[in-house]
Amino acid sequence: MQILEQAQDLPKAGNIKAQWVSLWTGPAAGVVLLIAALVFPGFWPPTSPTMDAEQVASFYADHTAWIRLSQVTFNLCGIMIVPLLMVIVVQMKRMKGQSHVFAYCFLTAVVSGATIFALSNVFFLVAAFRPERDPELIQLLNDLAWIVFIAPVGMVVSQFVLLAVAVYFDDRTDPVFPRWVGHMSLVIAVVMAPAAGAAVFQTGPLAWDGWWSFWVRNGAYAAFVIVMFFVLRRAVYRQAVDDGVVAA
Repeated sequence: MQILEQAQDLPKAGNIKAQWVSLWTGPAAGVVLLIAALVFPGFWPPTSPTMDAEQVASFYADHTAWIRLSQVTFNLCGIMIVPLLMVIVVQMKRMKGQSHVFAYCFLTAVVSGATIFALSNVFFLVAAFRPERDPELIQLLNDLAWIVFIAPVGMVVSQFVLLAVAVYFDDRTDPVFPRWVGHMSLVIAVVMAPAAGAAVFQTGPLAWDGWWSFWVRNGAYAAFVIVMFFVLRRAVYRQAVDDGVVAA
């Protein structure tokens, strides 16, 4: 908060203040999304792809209110994580030795991923909209919701790869992000990629309820966001010092 207090009347203060506010939406979004995840009964444990139509229909009939509450919350608040990711874009544009193409590609990947996430919320909500409908239709909507939620990891993987490449191209003596951020991003990209198998496998670690596709995939992304919050906080502060917005 020191940055906000000191950055009142300086020409470059607006950029720093906007980044600082956007950065701190991350923890707020994290708390809200964690509550929504805890409320959704389909996560504890994740419902199985092997459930038959009658079992799936019974699940939606028995938990209609909680499904609606959690998915409406995801739908309304999932986008709150985007401002933090946009701070990454702003910092990528500050990097030396590379054009802004990596930053803009990262931005496009984030928007695509957020859209896919929103679609999964819609499918869960449609399945819960008329729990009395034909169980086969509810099962179809449930399959769509889960596969869209877990399997389309291409946009997320590309985010990590683009960030890593940008970090490696930043060849100045005092880079925006430390080099280990690039290493971490590539590791997370590799870890998340197998979750694409959720569109194929109904059992095992790569099924949508599997320990890899569900727990490792989602845990890796959460870990990335948490780590990047602290990395970005340092980067924004250093930019504020470099721009003369705050004293070192």
